[in-house]
Amino acid sequence: MSTKPDFFNEMFDGAEIRPAYTKVTKWFDDLGEEMLALKKAEAEALFRRIGITFAVYGEGGSTERLIPFDLMPRVFTRSEWDRLERGVKQRSRALNAFLWDVYHRGEIVRSGRIPGELVYRNEAYEPAVVGINPALNIYSHIVGTDLVRTGRDEFYVLEDNCRTPSGVSYMLENREIMMRMCPELFRSARIAPVDTYPDLLRRTLHEVAPAKCEGEPTAVILTPGAFNSAYYEHSFLADQMGIDLVEGQDLFVDGDFVYMRTTRGPQRVDVIYRRIDDAFLDPLCFRPDSMLGVPGLMNVYRSGGVQICSAPGAGVADDKAIYTYVPDMVRFYLGEEPILKNVPTWRCGEADAYKYVMEHLPELVVKEVHGSGGYGMLVGPASTKAQIAEFAELIKKNPSNYIAQPTLALSTSPTFVESGLAPRHVDLRPYCLVGKEVRLTPGGLTRVAMKEGSLVVNSSQGGGVKDTWIVAD
Repeated sequence: MSTKPDFFNEMFDGAEIRPAYTKVTKWFDDLGEEMLALKKAEAEALFRRIGITFAVYGEGGSTERLIPFDLMPRVFTRSEWDRLERGVKQRSRALNAFLWDVYHRGEIVRSGRIPGELVYRNEAYEPAVVGINPALNIYSHIVGTDLVRTGRDEFYVLEDNCRTPSGVSYMLENREIMMRMCPELFRSARIAPVDTYPDLLRRTLHEVAPAKCEGEPTAVILTPGAFNSAYYEHSFLADQMGIDLVEGQDLFVDGDFVYMRTTRGPQRVDVIYRRIDDAFLDPLCFRPDSMLGVPGLMNVYRSGGVQICSAPGAGVADDKAIYTYVPDMVRFYLGEEPILKNVPTWRCGEADAYKYVMEHLPELVVKEVHGSGGYGMLVGPASTKAQIAEFAELIKKNPSNYIAQPTLALSTSPTFVESGLAPRHVDLRPYCLVGKEVRLTPGGLTRVAMKEGSLVVNSSQGGGVKDTWIVAD
Protein backbone atom coordinates (compact mmCIF):
# COMPACT_ATOMS: atom_id res chain seq x y z
CA MET A 1 0.00 0.00 0.00
CA SER A 2 1.35 3.43 -0.84
CA THR A 3 1.87 5.93 1.93
CA LYS A 4 1.38 9.44 0.62
CA PRO A 5 4.12 11.61 2.14
CA ASP A 6 2.04 14.81 1.83
CA PHE A 7 -0.47 13.69 4.42
CA PHE A 8 -0.14 12.34 7.91
CA ASN A 9 -0.88 8.63 7.71
CA GLU A 10 -2.73 7.38 10.78
CA MET A 11 -1.18 3.93 10.45
CA PHE A 12 2.42 4.60 9.48
CA ASP A 13 5.35 6.41 11.03
CA GLY A 14 7.54 6.62 7.98
CA ALA A 15 7.84 3.05 6.79
CA GLU A 16 7.03 1.63 10.22
CA ILE A 17 3.58 0.73 11.48
CA ARG A 18 2.64 2.87 14.48
CA PRO A 19 2.37 0.84 17.71
CA ALA A 20 -1.34 1.58 18.07
CA TYR A 21 -2.00 -0.32 14.83
CA THR A 22 0.27 -3.31 15.50
CA LYS A 23 -2.36 -5.78 16.69
CA VAL A 24 -5.05 -4.90 14.20
CA THR A 25 -2.58 -5.01 11.31
CA LYS A 26 -1.31 -8.43 12.35
CA TRP A 27 -4.89 -9.67 12.64
CA PHE A 28 -5.70 -8.54 9.11
CA ASP A 29 -2.44 -9.98 7.75
CA ASP A 30 -3.13 -13.34 9.42
CA LEU A 31 -6.65 -13.35 8.05
CA GLY A 32 -5.59 -13.44 4.41
CA GLU A 33 -7.32 -11.92 1.41
CA GLU A 34 -9.95 -14.61 0.96
CA MET A 35 -11.15 -14.56 4.56
CA LEU A 36 -11.00 -10.77 4.58
CA ALA A 37 -13.32 -10.62 1.58
CA LEU A 38 -15.73 -12.93 3.39
CA LYS A 39 -15.61 -10.74 6.52
CA LYS A 40 -16.27 -7.65 4.44
CA ALA A 41 -19.25 -9.27 2.73
CA GLU A 42 -20.56 -10.46 6.11
CA ALA A 43 -20.28 -6.94 7.55
CA GLU A 44 -22.19 -5.47 4.60
CA ALA A 45 -24.86 -8.13 4.96
CA LEU A 46 -25.24 -7.23 8.63
CA PHE A 47 -25.69 -3.57 7.76
CA ARG A 48 -28.40 -4.53 5.29
CA ARG A 49 -30.10 -6.86 7.76
CA ILE A 50 -30.07 -4.26 10.50
CA GLY A 51 -31.29 -1.65 8.02
CA ILE A 52 -28.78 1.08 8.79
CA THR A 53 -29.64 3.62 6.12
CA PHE A 54 -29.56 7.31 5.56
CA ALA A 55 -31.63 9.43 3.20
CA VAL A 56 -30.37 11.80 0.55
CA TYR A 57 -32.69 14.66 -0.27
CA GLY A 58 -33.04 16.14 -3.74
CA GLU A 59 -32.32 12.95 -5.70
CA GLY A 60 -34.68 11.05 -7.93
CA GLY A 61 -35.65 7.43 -7.29
CA SER A 62 -34.95 5.78 -3.97
CA THR A 63 -33.64 8.15 -1.30
CA GLU A 64 -32.46 5.42 1.05
CA ARG A 65 -28.83 4.32 0.98
CA LEU A 66 -26.63 2.00 2.95
CA ILE A 67 -23.66 3.89 4.27
CA PRO A 68 -20.28 2.43 3.15
CA PHE A 69 -18.61 0.70 6.11
CA ASP A 70 -14.89 0.03 6.27
CA LEU A 71 -13.48 -2.91 8.22
CA MET A 72 -10.16 -1.25 9.03
CA PRO A 73 -10.65 0.79 12.23
CA ARG A 74 -9.05 4.11 13.01
CA VAL A 75 -6.93 3.83 16.14
CA PHE A 76 -5.93 6.46 18.72
CA THR A 77 -3.68 5.86 21.68
CA ARG A 78 -5.06 6.74 25.09
CA SER A 79 -2.67 9.70 25.46
CA GLU A 80 -3.79 11.11 22.09
CA TRP A 81 -7.40 10.68 23.12
CA ASP A 82 -6.95 12.25 26.56
CA ARG A 83 -5.88 15.51 24.95
CA LEU A 84 -8.80 15.47 22.51
CA GLU A 85 -11.20 14.71 25.37
CA ARG A 86 -9.98 17.66 27.43
CA GLY A 87 -10.22 19.95 24.41
CA VAL A 88 -13.72 18.89 23.39
CA LYS A 89 -15.03 19.18 26.96
CA GLN A 90 -13.46 22.62 27.25
CA ARG A 91 -15.18 23.84 24.08
CA SER A 92 -18.53 22.38 25.18
CA ARG A 93 -18.35 24.24 28.48
CA ALA A 94 -17.42 27.50 26.75
CA LEU A 95 -20.16 27.15 24.13
CA ASN A 96 -22.78 26.64 26.83
CA ALA A 97 -21.49 29.64 28.77
CA PHE A 98 -21.75 31.67 25.56
CA LEU A 99 -25.35 30.56 25.00
CA TRP A 100 -26.33 31.46 28.53
CA ASP A 101 -24.66 34.84 28.16
CA VAL A 102 -26.17 35.90 24.85
CA TYR A 103 -29.67 35.04 26.03
CA HIS A 104 -29.13 37.10 29.18
CA ARG A 105 -26.76 40.05 29.62
CA GLY A 106 -24.59 39.55 26.55
CA GLU A 107 -21.37 40.35 28.40
CA ILE A 108 -19.13 39.00 25.65
CA VAL A 109 -20.76 41.36 23.15
CA ARG A 110 -20.56 44.29 25.57
CA SER A 111 -16.87 43.59 26.02
CA GLY A 112 -16.35 43.96 22.28
CA ARG A 113 -14.96 40.44 21.84
CA ILE A 114 -17.75 39.34 19.48
CA PRO A 115 -19.67 41.74 17.21
CA GLY A 116 -23.28 42.04 18.32
CA GLU A 117 -24.41 41.90 14.70
CA LEU A 118 -23.07 38.36 14.35
CA VAL A 119 -25.07 37.26 17.39
CA TYR A 120 -28.30 39.22 17.41
CA ARG A 121 -28.85 39.25 13.65
CA ASN A 122 -27.91 35.62 13.33
CA GLU A 123 -30.77 33.60 11.85
CA ALA A 124 -30.21 30.94 14.53
CA TYR A 125 -30.55 33.47 17.36
CA GLU A 126 -33.96 32.93 18.93
CA PRO A 127 -35.54 35.93 20.71
CA ALA A 128 -38.21 33.64 22.19
CA VAL A 129 -35.52 32.14 24.43
CA VAL A 130 -34.23 35.41 25.91
CA GLY A 131 -34.28 35.31 29.69
CA ILE A 132 -35.25 31.64 29.97
CA ASN A 133 -33.35 29.72 32.61
CA PRO A 134 -33.00 26.08 31.57
CA ALA A 135 -31.92 23.54 34.19
CA LEU A 136 -28.24 23.88 35.14
CA ASN A 137 -28.00 26.80 32.65
CA ILE A 138 -27.35 24.28 29.86
CA TYR A 139 -28.56 25.03 26.35
CA SER A 140 -26.62 22.50 24.27
CA HIS A 141 -26.75 19.06 25.86
CA ILE A 142 -25.19 17.05 23.03
CA VAL A 143 -22.24 18.69 21.28
CA GLY A 144 -20.71 17.07 18.19
CA THR A 145 -17.27 18.54 17.50
CA ASP A 146 -15.76 17.80 14.10
CA LEU A 147 -12.00 17.28 14.23
CA VAL A 148 -9.31 16.75 11.63
CA ARG A 149 -5.67 15.84 12.01
CA THR A 150 -2.80 17.17 9.96
CA GLY A 151 0.19 15.82 11.89
CA ARG A 152 1.22 13.65 14.81
CA ASP A 153 0.19 16.29 17.37
CA GLU A 154 -1.74 18.62 15.08
CA PHE A 155 -5.50 18.54 15.52
CA TYR A 156 -7.95 21.20 14.34
CA VAL A 157 -11.62 21.76 15.05
CA LEU A 158 -13.56 22.12 11.81
CA GLU A 159 -16.85 23.02 13.43
CA ASP A 160 -19.04 22.56 16.49
CA ASN A 161 -22.55 21.13 16.23
CA CYS A 162 -24.67 22.33 19.15
CA ARG A 163 -28.17 21.53 17.94
CA THR A 164 -28.83 17.89 17.06
CA PRO A 165 -25.54 16.35 15.88
CA SER A 166 -26.29 13.07 14.12
CA GLY A 167 -24.28 9.93 13.46
CA VAL A 168 -23.90 8.50 16.95
CA SER A 169 -25.90 5.42 15.93
CA TYR A 170 -23.19 4.65 13.35
CA MET A 171 -20.56 4.91 16.09
CA LEU A 172 -22.44 2.27 18.10
CA GLU A 173 -23.33 0.01 15.18
CA ASN A 174 -19.81 0.15 13.76
CA ARG A 175 -18.52 -1.17 17.07
CA GLU A 176 -21.20 -3.86 17.26
CA ILE A 177 -20.28 -5.16 13.83
CA MET A 178 -16.54 -5.01 14.47
CA MET A 179 -17.02 -7.04 17.66
CA ARG A 180 -18.83 -9.67 15.62
CA MET A 181 -16.14 -9.64 12.93
CA CYS A 182 -13.10 -9.91 15.20
CA PRO A 183 -14.10 -10.95 18.74
CA GLU A 184 -10.65 -12.40 19.44
CA LEU A 185 -9.10 -9.00 18.79
CA PHE A 186 -11.39 -7.36 21.31
CA ARG A 187 -10.43 -10.01 23.84
CA SER A 188 -6.69 -9.40 23.43
CA ALA A 189 -6.50 -5.64 22.79
CA ARG A 190 -7.57 -3.14 25.39
CA ILE A 191 -10.10 -1.21 23.31
CA ALA A 192 -12.20 1.33 25.21
CA PRO A 193 -15.93 0.49 25.04
CA VAL A 194 -18.47 2.87 23.49
CA ASP A 195 -21.61 0.95 24.40
CA THR A 196 -22.11 3.07 27.53
CA TYR A 197 -23.25 6.00 25.38
CA PRO A 198 -27.02 5.31 25.55
CA ASP A 199 -26.87 5.04 29.34
CA LEU A 200 -24.84 8.24 29.59
CA LEU A 201 -27.26 10.06 27.29
CA ARG A 202 -30.23 8.86 29.33
CA ARG A 203 -28.50 9.95 32.53
CA THR A 204 -27.77 13.36 31.01
CA LEU A 205 -31.41 13.82 29.98
CA HIS A 206 -32.55 12.93 33.48
CA GLU A 207 -30.03 15.29 35.08
CA VAL A 208 -31.48 18.28 33.25
CA ALA A 209 -35.12 17.57 34.13
CA PRO A 210 -36.97 20.75 35.13
CA ALA A 211 -37.50 21.69 38.77
CA LYS A 212 -41.22 20.88 38.47
CA CYS A 213 -40.42 17.25 37.68
CA GLU A 214 -41.70 14.90 40.36
CA GLY A 215 -39.97 11.59 40.86
CA GLU A 216 -38.23 9.73 38.04
CA PRO A 217 -38.16 11.99 34.94
CA THR A 218 -39.94 10.85 31.81
CA ALA A 219 -37.84 11.57 28.73
CA VAL A 220 -38.83 11.08 25.09
CA ILE A 221 -37.25 11.57 21.68
CA LEU A 222 -39.27 13.84 19.40
CA THR A 223 -38.80 12.91 15.73
CA PRO A 224 -40.16 14.53 12.57
CA GLY A 225 -41.09 11.02 11.41
CA ALA A 226 -40.02 8.16 9.19
CA PHE A 227 -39.17 10.39 6.22
CA ASN A 228 -36.43 12.24 8.07
CA SER A 229 -32.87 11.39 7.01
CA ALA A 230 -31.89 10.48 10.57
CA TYR A 231 -35.03 8.52 11.49
CA TYR A 232 -33.08 5.30 11.90
CA GLU A 233 -30.94 7.01 14.51
CA HIS A 234 -33.95 8.43 16.35
CA SER A 235 -35.59 5.02 16.69
CA PHE A 236 -32.27 3.33 17.48
CA LEU A 237 -31.47 5.72 20.34
CA ALA A 238 -34.98 5.49 21.78
CA ASP A 239 -34.71 1.71 21.76
CA GLN A 240 -31.23 1.73 23.29
CA MET A 241 -32.28 4.11 26.08
CA GLY A 242 -35.60 2.40 26.70
CA ILE A 243 -37.61 5.59 26.21
CA ASP A 244 -40.49 6.46 23.88
CA LEU A 245 -40.02 7.75 20.35
CA VAL A 246 -42.79 10.24 19.66
CA GLU A 247 -43.99 12.56 16.93
CA GLY A 248 -45.64 15.90 17.55
CA GLN A 249 -49.12 14.42 17.31
CA ASP A 250 -48.29 12.08 20.20
CA LEU A 251 -47.80 15.03 22.59
CA PHE A 252 -50.15 17.74 23.82
CA VAL A 253 -50.08 20.62 26.27
CA ASP A 254 -52.50 20.88 29.14
CA GLY A 255 -52.00 23.72 31.58
CA ASP A 256 -48.39 23.98 32.69
CA PHE A 257 -47.22 20.60 31.41
CA VAL A 258 -46.69 18.46 28.33
CA TYR A 259 -48.32 15.06 28.10
CA MET A 260 -47.84 11.98 25.95
CA ARG A 261 -50.82 10.02 24.65
CA THR A 262 -50.54 6.40 25.75
CA THR A 263 -52.88 3.41 25.86
CA ARG A 264 -52.96 3.91 29.64
CA GLY A 265 -54.00 7.54 29.35
CA PRO A 266 -51.98 10.79 29.35
CA GLN A 267 -48.44 10.57 30.77
CA ARG A 268 -46.53 13.69 31.78
CA VAL A 269 -43.29 14.31 29.89
CA ASP A 270 -40.42 16.08 31.62
CA VAL A 271 -37.61 16.04 29.06
CA ILE A 272 -37.86 16.17 25.27
CA TYR A 273 -34.78 15.23 23.27
CA ARG A 274 -35.96 16.91 20.13
CA ARG A 275 -34.59 15.93 16.74
CA ILE A 276 -36.56 18.54 14.84
CA ASP A 277 -35.51 22.07 13.99
CA ASP A 278 -36.44 25.10 16.08
CA ALA A 279 -38.82 26.45 13.46
CA PHE A 280 -41.06 23.38 13.68
CA LEU A 281 -41.17 22.92 17.47
CA ASP A 282 -44.27 24.94 18.25
CA PRO A 283 -46.64 26.39 15.61
CA LEU A 284 -47.94 28.93 18.13
CA CYS A 285 -44.45 30.38 18.56
CA PHE A 286 -42.53 29.63 15.37
CA ARG A 287 -43.81 28.50 11.96
CA PRO A 288 -47.62 28.46 12.13
CA ASP A 289 -47.82 25.87 9.36
CA SER A 290 -45.72 23.30 11.24
CA MET A 291 -47.40 19.92 11.56
CA LEU A 292 -44.39 18.42 13.35
CA GLY A 293 -44.36 20.31 16.63
CA VAL A 294 -46.52 20.68 19.71
CA PRO A 295 -48.82 23.73 20.05
CA GLY A 296 -48.06 25.58 23.28
CA LEU A 297 -44.76 23.77 23.93
CA MET A 298 -42.74 26.96 24.28
CA ASN A 299 -45.08 28.34 26.95
CA VAL A 300 -44.51 25.24 29.03
CA TYR A 301 -40.77 25.48 28.39
CA ARG A 302 -40.71 29.12 29.52
CA SER A 303 -42.54 28.29 32.74
CA GLY A 304 -40.17 25.44 33.57
CA GLY A 305 -42.64 22.61 33.00
CA VAL A 306 -40.52 20.77 30.49
CA GLN A 307 -36.90 20.66 29.33
CA ILE A 308 -36.08 20.77 25.63
CA CYS A 309 -32.74 19.23 24.64
CA SER A 310 -31.00 20.97 23.06
CA ALA A 311 -32.65 24.31 23.77
CA PRO A 312 -34.24 26.32 20.98
CA GLY A 313 -31.75 28.95 19.84
CA ALA A 314 -28.69 26.79 20.62
CA GLY A 315 -27.74 27.01 16.94
CA VAL A 316 -26.37 30.51 17.39
CA ALA A 317 -23.30 28.88 18.97
CA ASP A 318 -22.45 26.64 16.02
CA ASP A 319 -22.78 29.12 13.22
CA LYS A 320 -19.60 28.96 11.09
CA ALA A 321 -18.93 32.67 11.63
CA ILE A 322 -19.41 32.38 15.39
CA TYR A 323 -17.05 29.36 15.29
CA THR A 324 -14.15 31.72 14.66
CA TYR A 325 -14.69 33.20 18.13
CA VAL A 326 -14.77 29.98 20.16
CA PRO A 327 -11.12 30.36 21.32
CA ASP A 328 -12.10 33.83 22.60
CA MET A 329 -15.07 32.25 24.40
CA VAL A 330 -12.75 29.79 26.12
CA ARG A 331 -10.55 32.62 27.38
CA PHE A 332 -13.48 34.90 28.28
CA TYR A 333 -15.68 32.45 30.17
CA LEU A 334 -13.24 29.86 31.46
CA GLY A 335 -10.05 31.90 31.85
CA GLU A 336 -8.15 29.11 30.09
CA GLU A 337 -6.12 28.80 26.93
CA PRO A 338 -7.84 26.69 24.23
CA ILE A 339 -6.54 23.14 24.07
CA LEU A 340 -7.72 22.57 20.50
CA LYS A 341 -7.00 24.91 17.61
CA ASN A 342 -9.47 26.43 15.20
CA VAL A 343 -8.73 26.29 11.49
CA PRO A 344 -7.60 29.78 10.39
CA THR A 345 -10.74 31.33 8.93
CA TRP A 346 -11.58 34.38 6.83
CA ARG A 347 -14.99 35.94 7.36
CA CYS A 348 -15.97 37.14 3.90
CA GLY A 349 -18.14 39.92 5.35
CA GLU A 350 -14.99 41.75 6.40
CA ALA A 351 -13.39 43.90 3.71
CA ASP A 352 -9.80 42.67 3.98
CA ALA A 353 -10.89 39.05 4.24
CA TYR A 354 -13.24 39.44 1.29
CA LYS A 355 -10.43 40.82 -0.87
CA TYR A 356 -8.07 38.01 0.09
CA VAL A 357 -10.66 35.28 -0.44
CA MET A 358 -11.69 36.54 -3.86
CA GLU A 359 -8.04 36.65 -4.95
CA HIS A 360 -7.28 33.13 -3.68
CA LEU A 361 -10.50 31.18 -4.30
CA PRO A 362 -8.77 28.32 -6.20
CA GLU A 363 -6.67 27.58 -3.08
CA LEU A 364 -9.38 27.78 -0.42
CA VAL A 365 -12.32 25.87 1.00
CA VAL A 366 -15.38 28.13 1.13
CA LYS A 367 -18.47 27.32 3.20
CA GLU A 368 -21.88 28.82 3.71
CA VAL A 369 -22.19 30.10 7.26
CA HIS A 370 -25.30 27.99 7.85
CA GLY A 371 -24.43 25.15 5.47
CA SER A 372 -24.13 21.51 6.52
CA GLY A 373 -23.83 18.02 5.13
CA GLY A 374 -21.15 19.03 2.62
CA TYR A 375 -23.63 21.18 0.72
CA GLY A 376 -23.02 24.83 -0.07
CA MET A 377 -19.24 24.53 -0.07
CA LEU A 378 -16.41 24.92 -2.55
CA VAL A 379 -13.17 22.96 -2.35
CA GLY A 380 -11.05 25.26 -4.50
CA PRO A 381 -8.22 22.89 -5.50
CA ALA A 382 -10.73 20.22 -6.56
CA SER A 383 -13.07 22.57 -8.45
CA THR A 384 -13.32 23.61 -12.09
CA LYS A 385 -12.89 27.20 -13.23
CA ALA A 386 -16.64 27.36 -13.88
CA GLN A 387 -17.45 26.19 -10.35
CA ILE A 388 -15.06 28.73 -8.86
CA ALA A 389 -16.55 31.52 -10.96
CA GLU A 390 -20.05 30.50 -9.88
CA PHE A 391 -19.04 30.61 -6.22
CA ALA A 392 -17.36 33.99 -6.67
CA GLU A 393 -20.71 35.38 -7.82
CA LEU A 394 -22.47 33.90 -4.80
CA ILE A 395 -19.95 35.48 -2.44
CA LYS A 396 -20.27 38.86 -4.18
CA LYS A 397 -24.03 38.83 -3.67
CA ASN A 398 -23.84 38.07 0.05
CA PRO A 399 -20.30 38.11 1.48
CA SER A 400 -21.43 37.69 5.10
CA ASN A 401 -22.97 34.35 4.20
CA TYR A 402 -19.55 32.77 3.62
CA ILE A 403 -16.33 31.92 5.39
CA ALA A 404 -13.17 30.56 3.83
CA GLN A 405 -10.38 28.37 5.16
CA PRO A 406 -7.09 27.05 3.82
CA THR A 407 -7.26 23.60 2.29
CA LEU A 408 -5.97 21.41 5.09
CA ALA A 409 -3.87 18.32 4.50
CA LEU A 410 -6.31 15.99 6.27
CA SER A 411 -4.75 12.82 7.59
CA THR A 412 -5.38 9.56 5.77
CA SER A 413 -6.39 6.23 7.21
CA PRO A 414 -5.95 2.86 5.46
CA THR A 415 -9.29 1.94 3.90
CA PHE A 416 -10.46 -1.10 1.96
CA VAL A 417 -11.39 -0.12 -1.58
CA GLU A 418 -11.81 -2.20 -4.73
CA SER A 419 -8.07 -2.26 -5.39
CA GLY A 420 -7.27 -3.24 -1.80
CA LEU A 421 -6.04 -1.22 1.17
CA ALA A 422 -5.46 2.44 0.25
CA PRO A 423 -5.19 5.76 2.12
CA ARG A 424 -8.33 7.86 2.30
CA HIS A 425 -8.93 11.14 4.12
CA VAL A 426 -10.83 11.04 7.42
CA ASP A 427 -12.29 13.27 10.09
CA LEU A 428 -13.73 12.52 13.53
CA ARG A 429 -16.87 13.49 15.39
CA PRO A 430 -16.85 12.66 19.13
CA TYR A 431 -20.06 13.23 21.07
CA CYS A 432 -19.94 15.31 24.24
CA LEU A 433 -22.81 15.10 26.73
CA VAL A 434 -23.43 18.08 29.01
CA GLY A 435 -25.43 17.57 32.21
CA LYS A 436 -24.29 17.73 35.83
CA GLU A 437 -21.06 16.38 34.41
CA VAL A 438 -19.50 16.86 30.99
CA ARG A 439 -18.95 13.38 29.53
CA LEU A 440 -17.26 12.10 26.41
CA THR A 441 -17.57 8.53 25.21
CA PRO A 442 -14.06 7.21 24.31
CA GLY A 443 -14.54 6.94 20.56
CA GLY A 444 -16.61 8.70 17.97
CA LEU A 445 -17.67 8.60 14.39
CA THR A 446 -14.79 8.44 11.93
CA ARG A 447 -16.02 9.51 8.52
CA VAL A 448 -13.96 8.59 5.49
CA ALA A 449 -13.92 10.05 1.99
CA MET A 450 -14.22 6.89 -0.12
CA LYS A 451 -13.15 8.66 -3.33
CA GLU A 452 -9.40 8.91 -3.86
CA GLY A 453 -8.15 12.41 -3.16
CA SER A 454 -11.52 13.70 -1.96
CA LEU A 455 -11.58 15.81 1.20
CA VAL A 456 -15.36 15.64 1.58
CA VAL A 457 -16.29 12.94 4.07
CA ASN A 458 -20.03 13.55 4.43
CA SER A 459 -22.25 10.53 3.83
CA SER A 460 -24.49 12.70 1.65
CA GLN A 461 -21.44 13.19 -0.59
CA GLY A 462 -20.51 9.50 -0.82
CA GLY A 463 -18.45 9.26 2.36
CA GLY A 464 -18.29 6.14 4.51
CA VAL A 465 -17.67 5.29 8.16
CA LYS A 466 -15.28 3.18 10.20
CA ASP A 467 -14.95 2.20 13.83
CA THR A 468 -12.80 4.37 16.11
CA TRP A 469 -10.63 2.60 18.68
CA ILE A 470 -8.96 4.07 21.73
CA VAL A 471 -6.22 1.72 22.91
CA ALA A 472 -3.65 1.80 25.69
CA ASP A 473 -0.30 3.36 24.82
